[in-house]
Amino acid sequence: MTPDATLARDAASPSAAVTGPGTPAAPAAGHPVESPPVRPAPTVAPAPPTVAPAPPLGARIDAAVVAERRRALRALLSQPLLAADGPDPALFGLVRRHAPWLREWLARYPAWSLQVDSELARLRKVPADLRDGTRGARARRSDPPFSRRRYALLCLALAALERAERQIALGRLAEGIMALVVGDPALAAAGVAFDLSGRDQRRDLVAVVRLLLGHRVLVRVTGDEEAYLAERGDVLYTINRPALAAMLSVRRGPSTVDAADHGERLTAITAEPLPETDDGRNRRRRTELVRRLLDDPVVYYADLDDDTVDYLHRQRGRLLAEITDATGLVGEIRREGIAMVDERGDLTDVGLPEEGTDGHLTLLLAEHLADHARRAPHATAGRAALHRHVAGLIRTHKTHWRRDVTQPGADETLTEQTIDRLEALGLVRRTADGVVPLPAIARYALADPDQEALR
Repeated sequence: MTPDATLARDAASPSAAVTGPGTPAAPAAGHPVESPPVRPAPTVAPAPPTVAPAPPLGARIDAAVVAERRRALRALLSQPLLAADGPDPALFGLVRRHAPWLREWLARYPAWSLQVDSELARLRKVPADLRDGTRGARARRSDPPFSRRRYALLCLALAALERAERQIALGRLAEGIMALVVGDPALAAAGVAFDLSGRDQRRDLVAVVRLLLGHRVLVRVTGDEEAYLAERGDVLYTINRPALAAMLSVRRGPSTVDAADHGERLTAITAEPLPETDDGRNRRRRTELVRRLLDDPVVYYADLDDDTVDYLHRQRGRLLAEITDATGLVGEIRREGIAMVDERGDLTDVGLPEEGTDGHLTLLLAEHLADHARRAPHATAGRAALHRHVAGLIRTHKTHWRRDVTQPGADETLTEQTIDRLEALGLVRRTADGVVPLPAIARYALADPDQEALR
């Protein structure tokens, strides 16, 4: 019982009466008892409702500034190239307003540079793992990720646009790309070929153009890409020169690198020299960890070297607090690693679960692989067995999935595409024979029937 309740109880108890100077004494025996005069009880006005005091103006302003900075940083992380005339000019305005703070935070933690002017904002991101090819660019969220061929075509398109006038037609862009391919024997030696003889090549070109439209490098004036695919028309674009110049995110021009190996070339164009001192090594570890925590769905300790894991254990609280304060991402710490959870869901390019056939299939296959990992930890799930499992799922769900899932060979195509999505989410690792489920996939496991029986 609370103290207030105890006092109220004691005051209401007859044994609590006390004789004091203002209390009449009890009458003597045999004398009549005279009732005291009745007086009306005083009227007590009800207490006004308690209103919590408003936070000080300074605190409210500080909270608003933090919220704006967070929105601006999240916008840059999801769209590293923002144009002033893009779909959300107000968001671009926030980035400009908070550019000094954004530059400082991004330089200090992930060591990414930020360029902001009146026309665009460009965050030059460099991934922590240059070998990670699981999250390629997508022209649209529903499209498959870019292949190496599409990346090569994107670079050729940028080169052709550099030589073009202020406006260009899609057909003229295709001709410019073909001229570059024919005029460079090194491209032919590398197996790069491009012509418009097949629909697949036209589709690759349209995917590249749609990516450039999304980054505002190209602005459509008239026409439609679908008509171009069907050979029924052309499309006219205006070239956004500042955005075109900002597309390439490197520290060194690729043409200045002599190395032939792909990995060596990537390292050379993104190299960030740091002194070989304790401070320099710690800065390199902090940069790698923050980049992974911001970009990767899951950071597994097994993917880090021992020194980096030790640094993370010592600095984990501070690093996670900094990321949470700046972005709103919340750290989820497990025995195998850390994931920065996006409760709003707008910082992920691949979600799970998602609506539609692909999203449903991804969730069902994740559940199957989580059950496989529970029954046989660290064992590979064979590719042929996965194809059979997906074929069974198609038979079960074909009535409410899209129609093309029943076409010949669709089970193998869907299986590979779904594995791509799971790999991009950090839930599986491909091997020569199939896939190995990773620890984070356990969150999608169905309830164990034996455990359910015990509840």
